[in-house]
Amino acid sequence: MPEKKASVHWEGAGKAGQGQISTETGALEKYPYGFTSRFGDDRKGTNPEEILGAAHAACFTMAFSFAADKAGIATERLDTTASVRLAKDGDGFVIDRIALTLKAKVPGMDEAAFQKMAQEAKANCPLSKALASVPEITLEATLVQ
Repeated sequence: MPEKKASVHWEGAGKAGQGQISTETGALEKYPYGFTSRFGDDRKGTNPEEILGAAHAACFTMAFSFAADKAGIATERLDTTASVRLAKDGDGFVIDRIALTLKAKVPGMDEAAFQKMAQEAKANCPLSKALASVPEITLEATLVQ
């Protein structure tokens, strides 16, 4: 399997510094981030928690879709959000919770099978495994008709 790459360029010190995030695919190209987009109200930049949440939501959603496909079930629509909480931890910070929320339209799938598949996708997607040190990773899965 190929490795995927991202890079960061940072200039300046601490809170006054500014960074730029780029990805190998070009999906992010010199995308700004810094103290105010992480801890303040700057909505023009991103932050590591937002990117981590997007990655986790994307990974989980693909894992669910692939599991459904393997079971012969066609998914019509999957919408996932991930809320990542950064909490104070002594002099630093820690990610102490990730809350995944899935709203799915999967014709012909019953509630019990849906919940089981969603929990398995959460447990087995590579990002969930990589984030195993996060104390709380929750999933609220809703099957919509």
